[in-house]
Amino acid sequence: MTAIITRRTGLLAGAGLLASPAVARAQGITMRFSHTDGGAGSRQAAAELFANRTRELTGGRINIQVFHSGQLANDPRAIEQLQLGGIDFTVSAPGSYAPHQRSLNLTALPFLVDSYEQGWALYDEGRWIKAQFDQMPAKGLRMLATWEAGFRSFTTRAPLNSPADARGLRMRVFPNDMIRWIMEAIGFSPVVLPVTEVYLAIQQGTVIGQENPIDTIHSLRFYEVAPNITMTQHVYSPIPLAMAERSWQRLTPADREHVLTAAREAAAFSRNAVRQAEAGQLRDMESKGARVNRPNIGPFRDSVQSVYTRAREVYGAEVDAILAEAEAIRRARPAT
Repeated sequence: MTAIITRRTGLLAGAGLLASPAVARAQGITMRFSHTDGGAGSRQAAAELFANRTRELTGGRINIQVFHSGQLANDPRAIEQLQLGGIDFTVSAPGSYAPHQRSLNLTALPFLVDSYEQGWALYDEGRWIKAQFDQMPAKGLRMLATWEAGFRSFTTRAPLNSPADARGLRMRVFPNDMIRWIMEAIGFSPVVLPVTEVYLAIQQGTVIGQENPIDTIHSLRFYEVAPNITMTQHVYSPIPLAMAERSWQRLTPADREHVLTAAREAAAFSRNAVRQAEAGQLRDMESKGARVNRPNIGPFRDSVQSVYTRAREVYGAEVDAILAEAEAIRRARPAT
């Protein structure tokens, strides 16, 4: 359907988003979904499933156009555009939403959980995270479901066997305090860069590597320029699916339920796809010259103990609230 340019924001918005629910039922709605993963990654596959299922469930009334590889915006900008109404959906790490809900920085505390199942329980059943997500609509963002990216590990130009190998080296991070604190505690000098600029920055030597889940490392081919993959799994990093609150408010109650159903189905697909693909992705990267290292995690765990203290100084009792919930989940669902 024809799109219009809103003069006030200068951002492209689907004409259906500006229509009343009654008009939307008659005319249909075109929405835009932006993310920064590659076109061949699991994030794109989940986004396409979400778009297709939404179209099916709404009888074609809602058409979602998916834009991958940061075509429309990097992660921080995409979240801003959600608030402004320039796009309608994005998926990003919880810490990416922290500029708008500061406590979400705590989801990137190191070594919170030890398995995918524990992570899923933390996000699906955890009272602390639900309370944070419940505050998001007032800030223009609505969290629909939690999709999967996996556990963050390193890719570096030189081998990384212990924190001693990190001392003083420039490591790319996304703009998140907790990730920056973790890198500093390990010994790196963190450099904030959008993910869309990381490949070239490593290639040119601006940074010596980056840290991301294996699915992202594989999809964006970071192993080509930083071939040493170090499986620290220092942060569990799923990707909550967010919708612009103003777009949500313009949907009929029935279509809201359809969008939620599609989001949850895509979340189940995303979780299974990422977990099942990880071993094959590592083999594929090794076949192309990458070297996979599984170091002794003890020294890495020891090196980040100061992060918890630093977090308590800033966030107070919130730190112990999420740590207690994560500990209870680890006890109830021990990693195998």
